[in-house]
Amino acid sequence: GINAEYMGCVLAEDCSEAAYIRLVEALCGQHGIDLIKVPSRQQLGEWVGLAKYDKAGNVRKVVANSCCVVKDYGEKSKSLEMILEHFKGGKA
Repeated sequence: GINAEYMGCVLAEDCSEAAYIRLVEALCGQHGIDLIKVPSRQQLGEWVGLAKYDKAGNVRKVVANSCCVVKDYGEKSKSLEMILEHFKGGKA
């Protein structure tokens, strides 16, 4: 099922399509997928690798992104543990 494939979802709060936000929230709720909201589409775009950097490592261009789905959290880390504890506590 969907919830076996996806571990989490990240949604940008500044998405201009209210219907899209409601749809993502409903699908995550229906399938038990953890949802994290971030303030901006630009920030999410950078986080998911949709940015170009100059030689000094400064961001030069970012493709904005409204939503992404996490299929694998990667290696265990203190940061990952904090996020998972956040969901267990119902603070999402």
